[in-house]
Amino acid sequence: MNMQIYKYRKTFLSLTCILAFAFTACEEEFLDTEPKSFYTPSNALNSAEGLNALLNNALTRLNGEYYGDGAPIITENIFSEVAVEGTTDKSGPAQDLNLLILPDASLNSANSNRIGWFWSVYYEAIKFTNTVIGRIDDAEYDSDTQRNEILGKAYFLRAFFYYRLANQFGDIPFILEEVKTARLDFISTTRETVLNKIKEDLNFASTSVPEVANKGDVNRAAVYHLLTKVNLALGDFDGAVTSSSAVINGGSHALMTSRFGSTASNDTKDVTWDLHRPENKSISQNTEGILMAIDRLEFEGNGAIGSGTRVQRQAVPLWWRFINTPDGQNGMSDQPGIEIDQVFEFGRGIGRNRGTAYSTEQIWKDANNDQRFKDGNWVQMEDMVYNAPSLKEAGNSFYGQNLELYLPDGTPLCSDTIRNWYDFPNYKFAIPDPSNVKPQGGHSDWYIFRLAETYLLRAEAHFWNGNLAGAAEDINAVRRRAEADEITATDVNIDFILDERARELYYEEPRKTELTRIAFIFAKTGKTAYNGESYNLENFSTKNFWYDRIMEVTDFYNIGLKTIHGDEYTMSPYHVLWPIPAPAINANTQAVINQNEGYPGAENNIPPLTTIPEPEN
Repeated sequence: MNMQIYKYRKTFLSLTCILAFAFTACEEEFLDTEPKSFYTPSNALNSAEGLNALLNNALTRLNGEYYGDGAPIITENIFSEVAVEGTTDKSGPAQDLNLLILPDASLNSANSNRIGWFWSVYYEAIKFTNTVIGRIDDAEYDSDTQRNEILGKAYFLRAFFYYRLANQFGDIPFILEEVKTARLDFISTTRETVLNKIKEDLNFASTSVPEVANKGDVNRAAVYHLLTKVNLALGDFDGAVTSSSAVINGGSHALMTSRFGSTASNDTKDVTWDLHRPENKSISQNTEGILMAIDRLEFEGNGAIGSGTRVQRQAVPLWWRFINTPDGQNGMSDQPGIEIDQVFEFGRGIGRNRGTAYSTEQIWKDANNDQRFKDGNWVQMEDMVYNAPSLKEAGNSFYGQNLELYLPDGTPLCSDTIRNWYDFPNYKFAIPDPSNVKPQGGHSDWYIFRLAETYLLRAEAHFWNGNLAGAAEDINAVRRRAEADEITATDVNIDFILDERARELYYEEPRKTELTRIAFIFAKTGKTAYNGESYNLENFSTKNFWYDRIMEVTDFYNIGLKTIHGDEYTMSPYHVLWPIPAPAINANTQAVINQNEGYPGAENNIPPLTTIPEPEN
């Protein structure tokens, strides 16, 4: 199975070189305004292999969210209640979103945010999918089934990117055909129109993509999983129950509830640990993974993703500095190979993706036997020990003792508790990194869609429909696997569903996207939220559930908290939607791409399209 992926990607890389003449990368811009040659060699796009290679190019961009320094998933996290930007040493206001998040600011930086990455990379991937869809009948196939599988995969991938963009940016340019000449006349289309169209495309894909595919490729369950999210976003809660049930009851996927894989014999661990081991994620025995990102050190090009997860570097605290012993000595060392080698165990973190007290403490208050929070799987700072060799050399009694945060009089022993002191899920972040003597989180497959989320999506659909018993049962399916206490129907509300998503899907789900989707549901339906507030679409950018939720459960943006550098954490309701990058608007001289309310340029908006124009080419 894995070698099949590898060989397929080698073919993809070769074809990508051929197609370089046809497709120029647009990492920095939305759509190039200069005409590009769309010449393609005759053996590139007139075959099933060529079209699939182009779709794998798009699939690589989908996977890229979870890899490298400043992985884009971090931006999804810090625009939610589960994490904040934790690198407090920056000279710029990385935490001041009111000042930082502007249309003409740097919106694609590993040091601040990757908003621009989502815009440019996703539209580039959409370009690839549109090319395949537009040329689907130019190629020769072994059968109609093969043709429809390729078309279904293209529809799925395009739907994935548009689903994300519509919940990140709201109304967006909606391009459904291959752009063969320079265009300067793009117009925003309403989010609702985008969602309705991709639902139609996903319905086709659900009947055409294979039920079983190679790990890392698109299968039918992935289509139904995404369709569930789209149904929820549209307020079609019955449809969401149906599409999620097609995955849960489809026979191809099941929650992993028993020990499995290469770690099954380790009796100090559990199925939660097994589930997130790199070597276990994509094996055939694992029936929980639905859509996987494939990234292996042993593959040439590492699965075409590159530098590995870097998750220990990005999401583990900077524990190895600025923590003193109670007698005032430097207590920590990231030196590898020492007697107490904690850098090997936890990685050399820099605290970028800083988990909030909400995600690292509050949601675990009633954890009891929950595997996800038990010792070894979950690391609390007090589990670490003072390991600096200088302490042992000096005969300091604190060497090897567990960390302490405060002296008895309340004096802190850590000078920066934002960046250096917070708990984290080691069972997800412990990714071996043999390429670095100070591990940063190495190469590993990653879950894009996983069946546990499907259960939680169906639970949410039941909640919106008022079926609280059904919602509780789906939540309990996930909780039982983790040996967590079961809940009853009276416990179910959107607060608990979001808490369970944070417990189960931290650093997997695109949290901002899903929280914004839920905020739109409250605004669309007018339902009163658990906080007693109701919302509407007319003033969505000034009053929304997304903002109220973050203000309610975090202690960063709502108390004037400042970093040791003096930068204040700020956020406003209009950040529920990210700014449309200014270059996209400025280059579009023959029409108007709308800017989101709250950002400069929104005064020039015109009514967005509510229907899909006929293709021009």
